[in-house]
Amino acid sequence: MSDAGSRRRLISIVVPVYNEERNVAPLYEAVTAVMRRIADRYDHELVFTDNRSTDGTFDELVKLAARDERVRVFRFSRNFGFQRSIYTGYMKARGDAAVQIDCDLQDPPELILDFVKEWEAGAQVVYGIRRSRKEGYRITLLRRVFYRLIDFLSEDHLPHDAGDFRLVDRRVLEVLRQVDDTKPYLRGMLATLGFKQTGIAYDRAARERGESKFRMRDLVGLALDGILSHSTVPLRVATYTGLVVSALTLLAIAGYAVGRVVYGADWPAGFATTTLLILLSLSINALFLGIIGEYVGRIYQQVRRRPLTIIDQSVDRAPPREAGAAPQAEIRYSRTSSTVNPLLE
Repeated sequence: MSDAGSRRRLISIVVPVYNEERNVAPLYEAVTAVMRRIADRYDHELVFTDNRSTDGTFDELVKLAARDERVRVFRFSRNFGFQRSIYTGYMKARGDAAVQIDCDLQDPPELILDFVKEWEAGAQVVYGIRRSRKEGYRITLLRRVFYRLIDFLSEDHLPHDAGDFRLVDRRVLEVLRQVDDTKPYLRGMLATLGFKQTGIAYDRAARERGESKFRMRDLVGLALDGILSHSTVPLRVATYTGLVVSALTLLAIAGYAVGRVVYGADWPAGFATTTLLILLSLSINALFLGIIGEYVGRIYQQVRRRPLTIIDQSVDRAPPREAGAAPQAEIRYSRTSSTVNPLLE
C-alpha cells in the first residue's frame, strides 16, 4: 500500500443511525478520543447517514457538525434500511479507508486501532469477529446457525460471526461502487470481492442507552437477503425435490398399473392415502413457488432501477483533500443530485 508523499491519510468513520439521540454524542466522543491517538499519522472524518430518525437524532448531528467540520451528515427522505444506509456512507466516504461502526457503542471503538494496524500491514478488508455477545442464548444460537448456514449455501466462503464492524480500503470501496444491487448484503458482498481480508475477534458489549431497532422480522429479512443474494441452492433444492417426487410418482403409477393389469389386484378405495398425497403435493408446490417468488421479486426490484437512497438534507462542511489525496470516482446521480445509485457514469 503506497503512501502519498508526506500527507496524513484520511480515515472515514461511517456511522448509520436511526433514533439514536442518546448515543450520538457518546459515540462522537469515544471515536474522537481513539482517533486522537493516531492523529500524528491520520486525519479522520465522521460520516453519519440518518435513516430518517423520528426523534432528535438529526438535531444532535447538526449540532456536532456545527462544532466540528469533520462531521458530515446525510439525512434520507425515508427509512431505506440498515444495509443501504451503510452503503451510502461508504459512497460518501472520502478517506483512504473507511471504518463502519454502529452508533450504540456495542462494538469497541478501540478496535479501530487494531484494524488500522492490519491495514498498514497490507490487509484491504479487516472485519470484527464477534466472539461473544451480551444477549439471550436463543438469539445468539440463531445467529451462529445463520452464519454457518449462509456460508454452507454460498458458492464463496463467508466469514462466521462477522458483522458490519470493519475497515475497508479505498480500492475495495471503488470496486464496491460499481456493484449494482438493490438489496445489498454488505457482509457477504465484501467477502466475495476478494482482496486480502483478515478478521479480529472481540467481545461485543451490551447496549447501554436506547433500544435495538432490529426486530425479529428485521433479522429474518436480513437473513433472507443474505441467503438469496449469495446462493441459488434453494432453487436447486426445489428442482431436485421436484425430480424426486416426480420419479416416485411415476414408480407408484407403474406399480399400481402392474398390480391391476397383471395380478388383477382389487385394492379398496384409499381416501386417506389420496388425501395425504394431495396435501403433500400442494404443500411442496406452495413452498417452492414461494422460493421462486422471492427470486422473481428481487429481479423485479432490480429491473425497476430505483435509487438505493435519497438524501433529503445534508450538513457537509468538509474541507477539500490535500494534494496527492486518493482519487474519488464520481457517484452517478439519478433524477436529482440527492439520489444515490451505485454505478459509475
